[in-house]
This record gives sequence, structure tokens and C-alpha cells, in this order.
Amino acid sequence: MKGFVDEETCIGCGLCPSICPEIFEMNNETGKAIAKDIEIADDTLEDAKDAEEQCPVEAIDIK
Repeated sequence: MKGFVDEETCIGCGLCPSICPEIFEMNNETGKAIAKDIEIADDTLEDAKDAEEQCPVEAIDIK
């Protein structure tokens, strides 16, 4: 599984990297979140899904 962020929808609140920094980080150029292009490890999946659920604009998908 991987994380995906819709940068058009993202408002740059910073919640996802605060919940799951292993998968999400902020893009310094745009001020919006991005997902690292890595497979989500089993021990990180719960945090990644938590970030997806808590995103205030539903810009995150875990697939």
C-alpha cells in the first residue's frame, strides 16, 4: 500500500506529517503535503490510515 495526497485539495495544514511522518511530509515549495513514494510498512499502516481519516479536506488516499 502507498499514500497519495491530492495537492489540489490539500490546504497545507500539516496534520498528516504530524500523525505519520514516515509517509507524509510538507513540500517546502508549495506548502502542501506530499506522500513519500514508498510502500507503507505494516507497523506504519495504522498511522497512515489515521492521517487519511483525520485530513480535514479528504485529500489523502491510502491504496
